[in-house]
Amino acid sequence: MVEQAVSTGLSPQPARTALSDRRWIRHIPAYLVLGGWSLFTIFTIGWIALASLKSNREVFREPWKLPTSLQFVNYERAWNSAKLGENFFNSVLIVGVSVLVILLVSAPASYILSRVKFRGRELITMIYIAGIGIPYPLLFIPLFAMLAAMGMTNSKEGLILVYVSLSIPFTVYILTGFFSTLPVDLEEAAVIDGASDFQVFRHVMLPLASPGILTAAIFNFIGLWNEFQLALIFIQDPAQRPLSLGLYSLKNSMTYTGDWVGLFAGVVLVMAPTILLFIILSERMISGITMGSVK
Repeated sequence: MVEQAVSTGLSPQPARTALSDRRWIRHIPAYLVLGGWSLFTIFTIGWIALASLKSNREVFREPWKLPTSLQFVNYERAWNSAKLGENFFNSVLIVGVSVLVILLVSAPASYILSRVKFRGRELITMIYIAGIGIPYPLLFIPLFAMLAAMGMTNSKEGLILVYVSLSIPFTVYILTGFFSTLPVDLEEAAVIDGASDFQVFRHVMLPLASPGILTAAIFNFIGLWNEFQLALIFIQDPAQRPLSLGLYSLKNSMTYTGDWVGLFAGVVLVMAPTILLFIILSERMISGITMGSVK
């Protein structure tokens, strides 16, 4: 393009500027779609947050106006009467323990699969990747039979075991790609200094992989926090339900009570942790992705 501009009498700098302008114009449809979707998402979340602070009468009579007085009692009613508080702490326990166990299992496995050459390594890696594509409904009956045989149905421990089992393939896929991008020189230097294989992993490679591990932790946390289908299958006791099932019960009760502002308050309680987590850790998550955790 530059040579063509020189042959036609144009200087290289205006030619590069024209090329940059054409590239920017080609991206306009993508910008419009992403911008429109972002505005729609922000508008929806903002409207629900404002509606959760209104009375039922204000929501239906003046849906687009700001609340005249903040009705925090809606959150108190959703937290206590609908027992979303109990469901919230169940979700914190189930998701927190699940993410911790997923990382404890996936990080060493990913390190071995990406750095150690042994027979069958490619086959094992392909098995992990194939596990990502298995639809969850196909696993409902065998998983339920296995948990029933172990006496772990209708319990937090059983749901944690299911979450860990189904999340490991995705996490191993992410971390294997990230570990494979780390420099070999530091690993070899640690071995020359007398470090054992575990010490190399614990003190050298694991700190270097912290952006990728944090990215995997955030993806798993958001996915498991919002998970509904598996919890509905494996948890029947109201005292053991996570927050997603608690919100579902609150939605069903709206059929009889008409407490829509309480439902909006419950929706905000479900969304708030994931939104706050993304706001606080978004820069680290993006840096982890760009450094090679997702390839």
